[in-house]
Amino acid sequence: MTARILHHADILPPGSVIHLTRATLTTARPKALHDHDFVELFWVQNGTVRHHRPGGIETLKEGALVLLRPGQTHALQGKGEASLVVSVALHPDLIGQLDGRVPDLPFWRAADGPSRADRDMRQLAALNHAANLMDHGPFDTLAAEAFLLPLLADLARARTDLPADAPDWLHRACAAAQDPEVYRVGAAGFVARTGQSHPHAARSLQRWLGLTPTAYINRVRMARAASALTRDSDPLPVIAESVGIANLSHFHKLFRAHHGMTPLQYRQQFQRDVVQPGP
Repeated sequence: MTARILHHADILPPGSVIHLTRATLTTARPKALHDHDFVELFWVQNGTVRHHRPGGIETLKEGALVLLRPGQTHALQGKGEASLVVSVALHPDLIGQLDGRVPDLPFWRAADGPSRADRDMRQLAALNHAANLMDHGPFDTLAAEAFLLPLLADLARARTDLPADAPDWLHRACAAAQDPEVYRVGAAGFVARTGQSHPHAARSLQRWLGLTPTAYINRVRMARAASALTRDSDPLPVIAESVGIANLSHFHKLFRAHHGMTPLQYRQQFQRDVVQPGP
């Protein structure tokens, strides 16, 4: 396929820094890949999509979120009926401003190829709600940032600390591990999300992060527990159960190992002492 180039001056209306398009894809194979001089963010709203890239074809299912920077050529093809994609074009000037302010978020910064994340049903609904709010304009910098920054903040909360070249399935599993429905189950819940055998998932996680599945999930659990200790006043057994640990003694042992103090000491230091300082 020979790539053609799309220019932001032809896509974004005058005075706009962001432009949103919804399109139902045909099942016809694309005749050419295309490049663009702007950043494109798109997600699969419904159905299944074939994502054509110079190196091959990737299948994207509902909730797949992809960001492409200039030089990353691609094309889209519907697979079956009702393959709906929402595409957002971002002006180069807007990207230049955000590049200087957004933290080193792999999804935003990746330059070696399209960035990929997966949105679950709740996250996809939030993304579409934000898109609907933006629909009526004005399509200025404030509106663009109101749409983009909450999305990037949500992606940052799911950072996996994995190198960019770690397997995609491991990236997705580690991101899914931030979900209470996964970390409450423990290592078995994590391994189930990998789609791999337990030995292979364990070897891969050890290679890329130096952790076993149990150690990784416990790290996630203790981070969530620490947040809960400062966010509200639930008793310790409730917090322990909320992160999937029924044994309170085991919870205390894990928490001290991760944070260097007991849960009550942590709550004292980071909740009460902040709101009600001593003399």
